Order: sequence, then structure tokens, then C-alpha cells
Amino acid sequence: NIQTLMHLIKGNIGTGILALPIAVKHAGLWTGLIGIICIGIIAVHCMHILINSSHILSRRTGRFALDYADVIEICLKTGPKSLQRFSKTARCMVDAFLIFTQFGFCCVYIVFVATNVGKVIDQFHPDGLNLRVYEVIVAVALMPYVCVRNLQALAPFSVFANILTVTGLLIIIQFVVQGLPDASSRPSFTSFGEVPLFFGTAIFAIEGISLVLPLENNMRHPEDFAGWTGVLNLGMVGTVCLYTAIGFYGYLKFGDDVQDSVTLSLPTDDWLYLSVLLMYSLAIFISYNIQFYVPVAIMWPKIKRRLKNKTLRKYGEYPFRILLVLVTLGFSLAVPHLDLLISLIGAFASSSLGLILPVVIEVITLSAEDEKLPKYLILKNVLIFLFGLTGCAIGTYTSLRSIVEAF
Repeated sequence: NIQTLMHLIKGNIGTGILALPIAVKHAGLWTGLIGIICIGIIAVHCMHILINSSHILSRRTGRFALDYADVIEICLKTGPKSLQRFSKTARCMVDAFLIFTQFGFCCVYIVFVATNVGKVIDQFHPDGLNLRVYEVIVAVALMPYVCVRNLQALAPFSVFANILTVTGLLIIIQFVVQGLPDASSRPSFTSFGEVPLFFGTAIFAIEGISLVLPLENNMRHPEDFAGWTGVLNLGMVGTVCLYTAIGFYGYLKFGDDVQDSVTLSLPTDDWLYLSVLLMYSLAIFISYNIQFYVPVAIMWPKIKRRLKNKTLRKYGEYPFRILLVLVTLGFSLAVPHLDLLISLIGAFASSSLGLILPVVIEVITLSAEDEKLPKYLILKNVLIFLFGLTGCAIGTYTSLRSIVEAF
């Protein structure tokens, strides 16, 4: 349970939490505060929806240890006859979203580590290397690390990364709560044109649904994961509270001068605050392999089945992992803007996986039980679906437009 909690916290507290102050800047102080809390509640609720649907489908089919793609495929296969022919397509769609999201996280991680390490080095060598050179160095360092394939073997790394993360957050919090200006000095609401960028960044930070089923499936006692006092709620309630505090106080402290990552807004003339950049860089570096686990688990078994050479079947996963690191490096080099990359991934993929699909799965799963669904459940799911769909469409368009304008 402790190992799972460590993975859950580390998988959710990544670069997204550090981008929440600039997300709140896009929405306004009080709008951002309420928005983070609401998105957090909805996202955690959707995690529980996915888990409960997985349990129902497991009992229905006698299969255990379902992943996200299994859930949506079985949901449609055992659902209304008119939807059964879409089961394979839906599975491929979920796999594509999962791969895109997790790879997106990995791209952001490379940009984040390179940016923070580069800023520390630039303090001592002002004519330092270009950001893209630092990204290449980070990717080269990641190659041997991603060859660690076992989640249990990564647990000690997660614990160490969590210690670094908590220490860094405590230092950040104690700085941002000192000498705060009056809340009235910050706008409560900015404009409707800015809110989509807030949505994309917030859902990127909070959405961790792709890790939920793999973590539950790897537990010795999976029944301890869900429930009011389960590992999921324990980890996510604390995580959302941290999100809210960092987003609210970070923007209140720095105002319009806040950077893409709150670490970049800290003073650079004090070793304590420079150490935060290094601590977070190492913690995010460690987290890369945890986020990397999901797309490899989806892609490699499909490739392995097609290989006839025994040597490639046994050892081919290692060069495959290294190749994927190079792919994430390529995207990082193409879009080195941390805030825009985060917003695009969050709006397009995270909202689809974290908000839209879980409520669709729940309705179809429960409909197949030949029960009349309560009106409140249908209304609740329709509202979440429309919220996620609107945020996905407008957020993706706004993020892409901002990326084009940045170039």
C-alpha cells in the first residue's frame, strides 16, 4: 500500500503543480482557486468511476487486472448491440490517448529538467549552453535509467523523489507566503479568452487516471485502493490541496511576473532557492520512468508478438525504450515552451481520458445491467461530459493558436 501511495503521489505531483500559478494567472485569482478545486473533485470522481466500472466488468467477464483499454473494449462488447462493433476502435482510441498523454508528460519533463538545470548553470556561466543542448544531455542521461522495467524496483526511487518534492514544495511555500500583497491587487477574473489555457494546465496537473488501474492491479491487496479511506483518496486529497495552495499563493506572490514554472520565479541569488531547482530537476528526472511505464506496457507486447527472433523478443525492449526516449526528445526540441506544451496536452488528451471517457463508460456499463439509470446519475454524467468536451475543444484550439503565435 505504501509503495502504491508513493507511486500515486509521484505520478501526480510533477511539473503540472509548478505550472499552476501561471494557470491561475490565466483565470484570475479567485476564479483559478475555485477552478482547481472543482476540477480536482471531478477528476478524482472520474477515477472512482473508472475503477468501479472495471470491477463490474471484471465480475461480468471473469477477467481480472483490466487496464483502461480493456475496460472500454469490454464495456462496449457487453453493452448495447448498436455499440458492440465499435469496441476495437474504442480500444485503439484509448491506447492512442494514453500514449499521447504519457509521452506528452515525458516531453514536458525533459523541457522542465533542461530549463531548471540550465538556469542554475547560467548563474555561474552566463554564456551557457542553449536550452536544446541541455535537453539532449537530459535525454542521454535518461537512456540507461529507462531500462529499469519493474515498478517495484522503481519504488525506492519514487520514495526519494517524493522526499525531494516535499522538501522543494515546503521551501517554495515558505517563500511564497511571505510578504504577500493584498488579494485585491490581483484580478479575480481575467477574460474568457484566457480561461482555456487555465483549463488545459489545471487538467494536465490533476489528471492521473492513466496510472490508476495499473497501480491497483499491481497491489498485493487491490481492495485497499478505492473506497472512502483507500489509497486513492488518501493520495489525491492531499495532492489537490497542494495544487490549490501552490496555484493560489504562487500567483498572489508573483502576480503577472510569474514564470512558466514557479521554480523559475524564485530568487537566483540564494543557494536555498537554487537548490529547489536542482531538487525538482532530480525528482522529475526520476518520475520520467514512472510515466514512461504506461506507453511501453501498451506498445511493447504488441510489437513483441510480431517478432520471430528469440534474441529480439528477449532483449528488444531495451533498444525500443531508448528509441522512445529519442522520440520524446524530438518533440521537446520542437516545442520548448513549457506552459504551452502543458496546456495543449492537458486540453486535448488529459480531458478526454480524465473527464469525457469515464462517464461514457459508466453509463454504458450500467445500462448493460438492464437497470433503469437514475436521473441524477445521467444528469451528472452529461454535465461532466459537456464540461470535458467544451474544455477539450476550446482549450486545444487556444493552445495551438498560442503555439503558432509563439513561433
